[in-house]
Amino acid sequence: MLFYLSQYVHDRVAETEWADYFSYLRVFRYITFRSAGAAITALVLSWVMGPRVIAWLKELKFGQNYADKAEETGGMAARVLDKKGTPTMGGVLIVTAMDLSALLWAQWNELVVLTLLSLVVLAGLGFYDDYAKVTQQNNRGAKSYVKLCVQTLLALVIGGWLFLLPARSQLITEIMVPFFKYPVLTGVAGLGLALTVVTIVGSSNAVNLTDGLDGLAIGCTLIVTTVFLILTYIAGNTVIATYLQVPYVAGAGELTVFCAAMLGAGLGFLWFNCHPAQVFMGDTGSLALGGALGIMAVLIHQPFVLLIAGGVFVAEAVSVLCQTGWYKYTRLRYGTGRRIFLMAPLHHHFEKKGWYESQVVTRFYILCVLCAVVALSTLKLR
Repeated sequence: MLFYLSQYVHDRVAETEWADYFSYLRVFRYITFRSAGAAITALVLSWVMGPRVIAWLKELKFGQNYADKAEETGGMAARVLDKKGTPTMGGVLIVTAMDLSALLWAQWNELVVLTLLSLVVLAGLGFYDDYAKVTQQNNRGAKSYVKLCVQTLLALVIGGWLFLLPARSQLITEIMVPFFKYPVLTGVAGLGLALTVVTIVGSSNAVNLTDGLDGLAIGCTLIVTTVFLILTYIAGNTVIATYLQVPYVAGAGELTVFCAAMLGAGLGFLWFNCHPAQVFMGDTGSLALGGALGIMAVLIHQPFVLLIAGGVFVAEAVSVLCQTGWYKYTRLRYGTGRRIFLMAPLHHHFEKKGWYESQVVTRFYILCVLCAVVALSTLKLR
């Protein structure tokens, strides 16, 4: 919005005596300037709205009034604070700040609009799940198949839309792999569509599974978002993309503004979510943030880079899949289910081993930074 308003004013005063006074409006043409503005705006919005949203959630009694998974299993010597009653659905704060900031600072194109709409859809799905958890006595929330169906349908719509647009179809028909300059496969629309679904659905659920300790999911999300802040800027700049031999995607630079808004909103939320947390993001935030990362990875033709940058998310999701699969297999084979980890997702395994919550979070941050550095190295190692 600010971009269009600034250009309107700049064009109106051009070739008049006022031209020099309004020449500064040219800065709105630069993605870097608007990205900085988006990040600061989202951060301030989060700080301003945070206490009000937390109070509103408490008033509605949208709190975690049930034992979390760690407490249900017992044996958590490091868990000294009771998390019951802490407001959930804090993702409303993140998504609202992100959307308002991105709409204010981004130059709207189909990539930005698609990402923003998808963010709202996934946030709505997460809100429905959180609402079901706090209102149902069994605290199970929405059925797993319902969430998977909505996520898959959204991913199919995105993939189909990209495939049907001639200017964007290569995002689906070509498969890019890190450390390779050129597509490893071309003309594989079916495989590309399947990869799109796996990327978006997998990323959304992986972040959701990581959300279990104060500041863990949002902190790791901020680190991965920083990687995509860089990647989207490169993908949208034809000179840099050509130099680094990565896919150029017209209009992808505006996703940098979205990433900046995501960083600002995430930092603002972390202010309230750091240990001891005043609010949890819930599925409202985790499904939306994870899905946004997956969508951006698809839109800049780098889904496998997300696999590297989000290594912590991948490890969390794989730990759950392995634990569940092995338990079911051994129960059928031996009559008694056996476990690989003391508890899944992985962060709870280390809690069971005696790590303090802050230790787990900090060490996972370090691992996430390492994954981010490896992901960025793919830009030069080709």
